[in-house]
This record gives sequence, structure tokens and C-alpha cells, in this order.
Amino acid sequence: MTIFRQFCSMLSLLLALAFVASAAPLAAQSADPMTMSSPPATPPLAEAPLTLADGYVLGTGDMVEVAVLGRDDFRSRVQIQVDGTIQLPFIGDIPAINRTVLQLRNEIRAALIAGQYFNEPAVSVTVVSYASRYVTVLGEVATPGIVAIDRAYRLSEIMARVGGLRGTAADIITLARNSGEVLKLDMVAVATGDVAQDVIVNPGDRIFVAQAPQFYIYGEVNGPGAYKLERNMSLRMAIARGGGVTAQGSERRVKVIRDGVELSKVDMNAPIQPNDTIRIGQRIF
Repeated sequence: MTIFRQFCSMLSLLLALAFVASAAPLAAQSADPMTMSSPPATPPLAEAPLTLADGYVLGTGDMVEVAVLGRDDFRSRVQIQVDGTIQLPFIGDIPAINRTVLQLRNEIRAALIAGQYFNEPAVSVTVVSYASRYVTVLGEVATPGIVAIDRAYRLSEIMARVGGLRGTAADIITLARNSGEVLKLDMVAVATGDVAQDVIVNPGDRIFVAQAPQFYIYGEVNGPGAYKLERNMSLRMAIARGGGVTAQGSERRVKVIRDGVELSKVDMNAPIQPNDTIRIGQRIF
């Protein structure tokens, strides 16, 4: 029995030592901050700048009407000043620039509550006139000028607001961004719903429509003069555009002058070039 007890004591001691030896590295690993596994810190997200897709962004010169519903003593029509603020009853100057209408409404409401002027005011903010966000449209359009924009507009919408293109306009529209980017856009594709061409117009953009290239026709033609050169217009089409050959004229006596030089061979189905001059001669009787 004595030997058996000694054996049991030795076995218990060995088991205890083994447990301590295995637990020590784990404890050291847990205590070492270099080996602790923790999720990496997530950097705060940068606040994205507001665009017209978020709603109209207020700017200097815009006029807004601010009111508390049911309270005639708090109704003001004010213009955003150069410093970006508006002045309201009770709360004084409130920053308004670079805020949407909803953001400004919420800030005015919070200021009225913080000042203990109202408990739960129903604040209304309405833009009366737009002055800070606009695009400039120049060239061969019906009514060139400055177009105020109160939301995100596509190019087709802006062109509709200026009355569309003149008959002398080219098919290519130049859109110059504030960033310096310049886009050449096809008006035919824009008008037919090509989203890739019918881009969103941003405040400060400049839109220019050049005059279309022309050709000139005279002689024995019913409508001599200068005409817009359409896409893929052939010589035969150009003569038809000029009203066709008169009774005294002949398609066999057609001459084309290009860059001051008369073409040696005339193909009625060949395309004409910008500034070509077409002369229709008299038939020989």
C-alpha cells in the first residue's frame, strides 16, 4: 500500500508539471500585445461632396423663404449673402451655403429648439430664386445664355430649355467641364436616348454649339445659295437641296470647286466636302 501511494503521488506531480508547462506559453502569448489578434481599425469615411443628385445645393445669391408653419411672426424671405449666411428672426445668422434645402431646414429647426423659441417647430424652407448654380449655353441655339439649374439635368434637357438647335447648327456639341475636361457629343445620339452621350450637366459647365459646315450652289439651280452640309451628303443630294436643276440646266454640266480648284471628275454619288462650291451649267440645245 505504501508503494502504491508513493506511485500515485509521483503520477499526480508529473501531471501537474505537464499542465503548468503547457499553460505557460498560452499565458505568455495572451499577455504579449504584439501577438494579440484584433481587427484592424477602420478609418473614418470621408464625407462625399454634395451634388445636385442630392437635391439643390444652396449658394451665394440664392433667395430662400423660411417660415414656421402656423406662426406669422416667423416668416422671412432672405438672400444668401457673400459670407454664405442668411439672417433670421430670433436666431440671427445661420450658415446656408453648400447645404441642401433639407439640411438648412433641419439646422434652422435645431437652432430654434436650442434657443427655446419653439418646442417642436414645423420649419419650411423654399427656394424662391436660383442664382448660384447655372450652365452657360452659347452658339447656334435658339436662346443662348445662362440657364439656372435646380437639380441634376441631362444635356438633352438643357438643350430643350434653350429652345433646341438652330437650322444652321452643327450636330456636334462641345461640353467643357469646370475640371478642364472637354466632351464632344453627338446631338443625334443625345436626342435619340443614348445615355452615354446624354450626360449629366454640372453647375459651371459651358456648352457650345458651332455653326455647321456649309456648301454653296449657283448657276442653273432653282434655289441658289449657301446650305448646311448634312452628314454623308452626296453631290446629287446637294443639288436636290438647292431645289434641283432648272429647265435650262443640265446635270452633265455640273462643276465642283474644292479649295479653289475645280475637280477634274465629278461623281454625282460622291460625298461633297465643307465649303465646296457647286456650279450648274446650261444645257446645250
